[in-house]
Amino acid sequence: MLNIQSYESLKPYNTFGIGAKARYFVEIESADQLQALLQLTDYPDVPKLILGGGSNLLFTRDFEGLALKISIQGIEVVAENEDHIFVRAGAGTNWHELVMFCVRNGYAGVENLSLIPGTVGAAPMQNIGAYGVEIEQVFKELEAVELKTGEMRTFSHADCRFGYRESIFKNEVKGQYIITSVTLRLDRRPVFHTSYGAIQETLKEMGVTDDRLSIKAVSDAVIRIRRSKLPDPAQIGNAGSFFKNPEIDTSRFERLKTDFPALPGYPTGDPAKTKVPAGWLIEQCGWKGKRFGDAGVHAKQALVLVNYGEATGAEILSLARKVQQSVEEKFGISLHPEVNVV
Repeated sequence: MLNIQSYESLKPYNTFGIGAKARYFVEIESADQLQALLQLTDYPDVPKLILGGGSNLLFTRDFEGLALKISIQGIEVVAENEDHIFVRAGAGTNWHELVMFCVRNGYAGVENLSLIPGTVGAAPMQNIGAYGVEIEQVFKELEAVELKTGEMRTFSHADCRFGYRESIFKNEVKGQYIITSVTLRLDRRPVFHTSYGAIQETLKEMGVTDDRLSIKAVSDAVIRIRRSKLPDPAQIGNAGSFFKNPEIDTSRFERLKTDFPALPGYPTGDPAKTKVPAGWLIEQCGWKGKRFGDAGVHAKQALVLVNYGEATGAEILSLARKVQQSVEEKFGISLHPEVNVV
């Protein structure tokens, strides 16, 4: 049964801990409930906001529409063959819980994505990634309900048009579908990705040698790194990485290296492009650890903007724009938010 609330606080539903409200709010626990909601005549033209884990949102105002908290749960193996296991999860399932399910069962492919906040449904929208792996590398398909018609549609890998922190759901069909489940294709025989970031160094500190390498060891290393660098939203409000790592022309990267010899760069799969760590750029501009009232830049990771208590979304957004401006002035590089601003 649908329980639609009025003027519900959204503070518990965003990891920044911003105290916005929604004109209408409903929690959805199944695809059937979602389709029933869309059949109601009360809210056809009301703006809709989809809430997962709230780890990719910054509220700068109240939402004058219908907020849908997607809480569809469940993890199940739906198929397997000699090389792969196919696992389907409800869109409201905690992403890290899905990763731990795969690690416990020896299903390889998502161990580098351990401890990323948020829900399963948001993962393909954002094409989440970390430490050299993106969800598109293990993605099989997803199911989504079209808001306009209430009909269920299956999206294949090609349909999703994945890019760096991009998908069709952030572009051509933005706001037109609600994801209800995601199916991943995991490997029986792991291919380890340990060259990115501090994974190799951390594995060494953990006493894990090459002959003892496992998907659990890689997952444990990633968790250790993330916990050492990133603040827990339960302790300090934040949405993880606030900005995307910019990809610039490799020729331009080489020119910048003459002025900034320590500038790091990573391959993108396209020789003409090089990925530059946004956190490094921000730190070089002197923002790391800066605080303005309750809005600040995290002391251990400059890529993370934080709410120390009672910061407003507008204050955090203002800080983000100042960071963008200083990086543009110093390096000539534009930073683009990963976080969705409402």
